[in-house]
Amino acid sequence: MAHYSTENIRTVALVGHGASGKTTLAEALLVRARAIPAPGSVERGTTASDFDPLEKSWQHSLRASVLHFDIDGTRIHLIDTPGFPDFIGQAIGALDAVETAAVVVNAQAGIEMITSRMMDWAAQRKLCRLIIVNKIDAENVDAGAILAAIQAAFGKECLPINLPADGAKRVVDCFFNPAGESDFSSVAAAHGALVDQVVEVDEALMSLYLEQGEIAPEQLHAPFEKALRDGHLMPVCFVSARTGAGIAELLDILVKLGPNPTEGNPPLFTKGEGSTAVESPSVPDPKKHVLAHVFKVVMDPFIGKLGVFRVHQGTITRDTQLFVGDGRKPFKVGHLLMLQGGKQVEVDRAVPGDIAAVAKVDEIEFDCVLHDSHDDDQIRMRPLEFPTPMHGFAIAPKKRGDEQRISDVLHKMIAEDPTLTLEHDANLNETVLRGLGELHLRSVFERMSSQFKLEIDTRPPRIPYRETVTARAEGHHRHKKQTGGAGQFGEVFLRIEPLPRGSGFEFVDQVKGGTIPNQFIPAVQKGVDGRFVGSARASHRHQVAAGRYAHGQRPRTPVRARRLCGAVEGDDRGPRGMVDGAIALRSGTAESAAATGDGLRQTPAARGRVAARAASRQSNPRAKRVGVKRPRVAAAAETPRCL
Repeated sequence: MAHYSTENIRTVALVGHGASGKTTLAEALLVRARAIPAPGSVERGTTASDFDPLEKSWQHSLRASVLHFDIDGTRIHLIDTPGFPDFIGQAIGALDAVETAAVVVNAQAGIEMITSRMMDWAAQRKLCRLIIVNKIDAENVDAGAILAAIQAAFGKECLPINLPADGAKRVVDCFFNPAGESDFSSVAAAHGALVDQVVEVDEALMSLYLEQGEIAPEQLHAPFEKALRDGHLMPVCFVSARTGAGIAELLDILVKLGPNPTEGNPPLFTKGEGSTAVESPSVPDPKKHVLAHVFKVVMDPFIGKLGVFRVHQGTITRDTQLFVGDGRKPFKVGHLLMLQGGKQVEVDRAVPGDIAAVAKVDEIEFDCVLHDSHDDDQIRMRPLEFPTPMHGFAIAPKKRGDEQRISDVLHKMIAEDPTLTLEHDANLNETVLRGLGELHLRSVFERMSSQFKLEIDTRPPRIPYRETVTARAEGHHRHKKQTGGAGQFGEVFLRIEPLPRGSGFEFVDQVKGGTIPNQFIPAVQKGVDGRFVGSARASHRHQVAAGRYAHGQRPRTPVRARRLCGAVEGDDRGPRGMVDGAIALRSGTAESAAATGDGLRQTPAARGRVAARAASRQSNPRAKRVGVKRPRVAAAAETPRCL
């Protein structure tokens, strides 16, 4: 494979909303550059970038795909990204690997949700932005209206660098050509607007332009790159990936005007951690020590874990020893690969600007930094802001004994996709996988079935409703038992009150005069703890106010087990409720127990217990917790008794 210097390398990510034609556009570029003999079809599943069986079946991209081709002495690394919102994490991760974000707009649909979001994300990462209007040959397309909508949405900095002509059968260049004919607008006016916009970033060139009235395109190259870096110019070009109109002109723009690694904004590296981190920009010099950033991890079923990285500094060869982050043990590269969709091509070196991969290195993770010097142990890329995964499914194996396999496979999937999270609810003994949407999770489950031969059951996750204290209350309980010998006697007075949610559980000893000896206080606390197992007890306070005991008893006897939790239940004044997130249900009777705090595992049973207690109080208000049987409510679940 031919070697290219850093100045002759371009890196571009095709981003935009789903169905805007990014994959078809990538195929057209590969064919024009003669990297592939004929264009593939998304419908037939023959494209270079959508090589995954699931992508072929669903007929759209699910993961970012890395491509490359050579044209006119320049190597272009191209990343085709998915555009549906469920898979947007793959597109965001690709932004740190390129200098240019090419935002593809569907000429029929206009500005869509992901279009705007990708423009914002690219601006946050300080990338040069290029807008590509695709499908200009489709029916009922008004190219002038599309351009006006782009300028209204993203600013007057969006200027056409070419225009459709001959009924969208071809495009005419507006940067190198000062005049020409187009389907709308004027080529001369578009050329003048571009030159005016570019010279604004260079005062000396502006003075020369005002004197001469015209500037040669060669003189505009440096200010053109500066305008791209500053966001002062966002070129708009028109293409049709299906017919090939504008493809040659787009390649010409990328080769002649696209920023190389020395002309784009430096990557957002920082050194240090937390508030002490400072910017540490890299230098795209092949002679310096190595800095590379892993922006993608692939679990290939044949070659294992594949770490895909962008080289920002230094030169990586097969014999290079690299460290992963702050790891102390280096690994030898061995086989250095370049990707062409699902194929790997082995190369002997990668210079700044190249996108390469290395296989079978377990220490490599998404967003890690590869380097060859311990001086760079603390260098990291500024973290990306991914959408929060909100949609979840509870999962369980269909076959007993597959629990460990599920855990291993899910961790592999999470290593590939930063927008997947795995949670385990200890209260419900439930494992929940969360993603960006139902389509996102369905793709994960189908891959688990087809690639890893693992069958699982899925269902909506349960909500752990719990009962908590909502008002202050007081109560006491007297325990007497005479079966011979010394007998048992104990009496405890307790107060319970709510605290701000999340402030923690408090147990306060306010006993005065030694009415309860100190050695019995832990037993009281244990009784209260046992009564509130599983409840939202982290948001209330218990106060032991006073009590009595009989001399000569064993220390564990007075608060034997949890009967003295009846001290909490003895006074039924004040409301209580069930809480989970924003849910709060209160019983409507004044007799409902203020401080019971049962751990309500299931909503119907919880409501049954609250209703049972309220009904029993109304039917027999003089009934006590100990020694008197209260009427049962047939439809209510039975309340757990204190032991």
